[in-house]
Amino acid sequence: MTSNPHAPHAPNVPRAPRIVLVDDHALCRNGLSDLLTQRGGMQVLAALSDPEQVLVVLHEQRPDLLVLDLRMPAIDGLALLRRIRAEGLDTPTLILTMSDSEADLSAALRAGVRGYLLKDMEPEDVVVAIGNAARGELAVAPAMTLKLAQLLQAGHKGSDRRSLLDSLTEREREILEHLSRGESNKTIARALDISHDTVKLHVRHILSKLNLSSRVEAAVLAVEARAAAGRNG
Repeated sequence: MTSNPHAPHAPNVPRAPRIVLVDDHALCRNGLSDLLTQRGGMQVLAALSDPEQVLVVLHEQRPDLLVLDLRMPAIDGLALLRRIRAEGLDTPTLILTMSDSEADLSAALRAGVRGYLLKDMEPEDVVVAIGNAARGELAVAPAMTLKLAQLLQAGHKGSDRRSLLDSLTEREREILEHLSRGESNKTIARALDISHDTVKLHVRHILSKLNLSSRVEAAVLAVEARAAAGRNG
């Protein structure tokens, strides 16, 4: 029995997230590809190690998420990400690495990644986190959250942090609260009944006012500020 090509698609069926994996170890990238496909219901467009192939695939396929290793012989992961951005590609990117270095975490956040995961996490947790990141949410390895908080505290102490938060408009504070829950721009737009582009503009303003590089940092800063307010209250 052949399907009718003109039949309407089933309503409310979400499209499988489209992922590109970059890792120099074949066992890692192929094993993760199988996990994401079989357990996560995702579509892995490519699992690559060659930087030039990565650029071609990103230009042609426009995936929902790039999952990128940091330490690769051909090119450093963040150096590759800088090349990707220099070519005008804004592909959302998540780091998956063995490095639990605070310096690497800081560099990744400055590069604007959507998340930072560790390869020693449970496989199921990695699959869930990648799926969430592909849908626009934040993804940070539990082992890195304290280091992330410490990075933010080092940059924004006490009254400085309160002053920066006080500089936000009421709408920006509202959006920051949604960011702190790991919500995507589309989810925030629906919740606040505003356009997706308006949310993107507000997020840019929030990051600029808070002197931050990524929404991950903004989310953690908001959670820290809320916790501090609770302690002081």
